[in-house]
Amino acid sequence: MTAPHDVPDLTGSGEYLVPDVLQPGLTLVLVGTAPSGISARARAYYANPENKFWRTLHAVGLTPRQLVPQEYATLPQYGLGLTDVAKRHSGVDAALPGEAWRPDELRRKVEHYRPRIVAFTSKRGASETLGVPTGKLPYGPQPQPLDWPAETELWVLPSTSPLGHNHFRLEPWQALGDRVRELRGAAEAGNPSPETPVL
Repeated sequence: MTAPHDVPDLTGSGEYLVPDVLQPGLTLVLVGTAPSGISARARAYYANPENKFWRTLHAVGLTPRQLVPQEYATLPQYGLGLTDVAKRHSGVDAALPGEAWRPDELRRKVEHYRPRIVAFTSKRGASETLGVPTGKLPYGPQPQPLDWPAETELWVLPSTSPLGHNHFRLEPWQALGDRVRELRGAAEAGNPSPETPVL
């Protein structure tokens, strides 16, 4: 297991535009691409009021009420965490420079914290991390990469960004919410993890 000091800026208190919300024992870590300009200025995740992220979390039962962006640090009480693939840049994905993407840094965090599920909140973040073209990434659970912790499932979700509103679908998010509840129920019952669903 990677030692804490081997993972750059775990707290995000230094160079990260928005701090990570990561700790051991999380059921789900949601991974964005990079903060929007609005989120970077607010230092809060998904702060654009037109972004569906916080509404979607509540709609699929991942939070008991709709949180506001400034409450992002409370997510671990619901077993959830947040990070991005590009932690030091902001703006739309297409405008990010190549050096903005830090997939190896994300992989080290996953190896260190070992959440039960890592879910990318867009195909672009998953593509940059996995080296797979976006057109070959279906929504839902993904095949396990060889260098991924065996106990951590990998999912890809439709973006909640207002830029992608024409492509947004709630169903993959709902399937993820159902899977999180399934894993929590199995853990509470002391049972082995149920099989990953196929969408």
